[in-house]
Amino acid sequence: MARAKRKQSGRDTGIDRRSLLIGGGAAAGLMIAWGVWPRSYQPNLNAGPGETIVNAFLKIDASGQIVVVVPQTEMGQGVTTVLPQILADELGANWRTVAVQSAPVSPLYANTLLARQWLASDWTRLMGGAGDWAIGQYATRNALMLTGGGTSVPMFHDAYRDAGAAARVLLCKAAAARWNIPWESCDIAEGIITDGAAHRMKIGDAVAQAMTFDLPEILPYRQGQDGRLSGQDLPRLDTPSKIDGSHNFAADIRLPDMVYASIRQGPIGDAILAGLDERAPTGVTGFLKLVRQERWVAALASNWWAANKALDLADPVFMLRGDPVSSGGIDDALEKAFESAAGRRLYAQGDLGPVFDGATILASEYQVDAGLHLAMEPMSATARVTDDGAEIWMATQAPGLARAAIADALGLSERDVVLYPLHAGGSFGRRMDWDAGVQAALLSRDMGRPVQLLWSRLEDVIQDRPSAPAHARMAAKLGRNGAVEGWLAKVAAPCAMTQVWARIADGALPHRAAAQAADASTRLAVGGMVPPYAIPNWAVDHFPTDVGLPLGFVRGNAHMHGAFFTESFIDELAHLAGMEAMSFRIQMLGGNPRLAHCLSTAASMGGWQGGIAGSGQGIAAHMMDGGYAAIMVEAAVNDDALSVNRIVAAVDVGDQVNPDIARQQIESGLIYGLAYAMGASVPYEKGLPTRAILGRMNLPRLADIGEVTVELMRSTAAPVGVSDLAAPLVAPAIANALYTWTGQRLRSLPLVGTT
Repeated sequence: MARAKRKQSGRDTGIDRRSLLIGGGAAAGLMIAWGVWPRSYQPNLNAGPGETIVNAFLKIDASGQIVVVVPQTEMGQGVTTVLPQILADELGANWRTVAVQSAPVSPLYANTLLARQWLASDWTRLMGGAGDWAIGQYATRNALMLTGGGTSVPMFHDAYRDAGAAARVLLCKAAAARWNIPWESCDIAEGIITDGAAHRMKIGDAVAQAMTFDLPEILPYRQGQDGRLSGQDLPRLDTPSKIDGSHNFAADIRLPDMVYASIRQGPIGDAILAGLDERAPTGVTGFLKLVRQERWVAALASNWWAANKALDLADPVFMLRGDPVSSGGIDDALEKAFESAAGRRLYAQGDLGPVFDGATILASEYQVDAGLHLAMEPMSATARVTDDGAEIWMATQAPGLARAAIADALGLSERDVVLYPLHAGGSFGRRMDWDAGVQAALLSRDMGRPVQLLWSRLEDVIQDRPSAPAHARMAAKLGRNGAVEGWLAKVAAPCAMTQVWARIADGALPHRAAAQAADASTRLAVGGMVPPYAIPNWAVDHFPTDVGLPLGFVRGNAHMHGAFFTESFIDELAHLAGMEAMSFRIQMLGGNPRLAHCLSTAASMGGWQGGIAGSGQGIAAHMMDGGYAAIMVEAAVNDDALSVNRIVAAVDVGDQVNPDIARQQIESGLIYGLAYAMGASVPYEKGLPTRAILGRMNLPRLADIGEVTVELMRSTAAPVGVSDLAAPLVAPAIANALYTWTGQRLRSLPLVGTT
């Protein structure tokens, strides 16, 4: 992988990912060096009039308003409610006084959990805890603020609880000092400090004095359940502004003297702008200027519609170097990958050789097309570049990396670039890339005025970075009692996560990032392929390749195809063993009681009939990052149209802070998975998708979706992320259901609407 440089205050830190993650000597030397580096970071928050900065996650106003600072990007998943709820619960705040503010770029908000999942290598795994520590230090020192993979709550739960506990202790100390009583006798409930007797004080009246006290070595947490906010279905903090229209997304920003821009970036691949008609747009009312770059052209106008019309008239022509991407080419590349020497065995248990030798092997092949993001809000950003620096308004899942890329493009120090992180109108991983922010900044510098760039829906589809297409060859050996004695999964797929990192951290062009990852055999490409069942002998092989299609971070990532392969094949094996599909799974889940409980619950709630012919019922189970889920669906195909009449999900994701938001995210994942199964893919030909209109993509409509039931299992385990867990389950469950309906086994995604 190319060198991953990060700049701070305009200087190269000299840390590159290759020296960190490859070679024990390099990593060990880096850890020794880090041991003597200063590691103290202070909050870089701004305090408004009357506000007191309590810690990196909390400000309190003199009026008693609780301002919770959130570093994670809100994309509809409810993170700007759940994280404040953790803090407010431990503080003892009144929920009606809680507000949210986006965090600035700072090492204090680095998502070391996602960094470890993303950047782990063979060397860091061999180093164990030391390897995790090294990646954590790399993420912290480079302020890797990342949102994705359902890591927000697992990463920051304890930090927000500690922030709330620290504030409560300091406020109690301040109040106790005034009342001349021990601070341990005080507590906070509904935003009021009290000693349980006659003394009462508002939080805002004590906060200034509270900051003069010291914290105890061990923070005491709140005890008991009376008056607790955690576990309640509290209303989302972002709902009112989204209902009344006052919520600002990137395309809602309005600045004095601002102009609007639309953009064209050519076909997929190594495309260079070759020419355009510069005179044709001059007749468009409001048109101002065309701005040409090597790989794109943008039109600027007094309104976006004029800018987009001007681009249509300019009719830009691009020269594509290399073979154009096509669906046939993608399939050929995936099949040829199975013959590549770059293939590696990434997971193994037991010994498959003796099990498969001379035995009758059951085998099947599966394939999954690339799945588009199709977020409601296309890529957009607003920029104002002056002699004093740059200001950028955009939704980004990697604000530190976005700021660095913008600074590099403008030739500025990072300290001269101010990035205002906004909420995203949907993302599903698409806002991990920062292209629109860089483009808007360059356009603003060229115009000498603020510029708002909004990609058209067509541009958003053409330049999407979809999920990875994949082919799988599955093989298994069944024993006499129906148990799976051997299991082998061979998966040909490019690694989307490797490509994303090369783009957002190294600045690699999309086609070059894809080519660089062509030989990268990695566990990130086969997520969800480790079977959750008690199979004594099994292995997973990965065969990387470059399919010519730049890929991206998506909801569920490789689990989207991994779960489809695994749960579809296990269903086939149940049928071949002559066993009912749920019982077949349950017999192999003795060591996985939480998943077994989810499976039996979903089947019971859904009225599972045993997968008999004509029932249209299918099941699937999956575990991911400490979460467990199973679903049962009822589906049918009538006149070549797929309808899903019912979805029942049983989910074990620990003790959730806000159960209603957890249900929302499970439901959202189910619908996302349904779109993935039905048609969130497009054929490619001559470097372009053959369709880009949402209405022609066979996406699910409300009429296609019947009753959806989500059961959150009671659990005392720590809460885990829920945004990605349910999505990978839907496609295999529907495929298994359609087998009972039609008698035909569907082994390709999307299941319908592929032409």
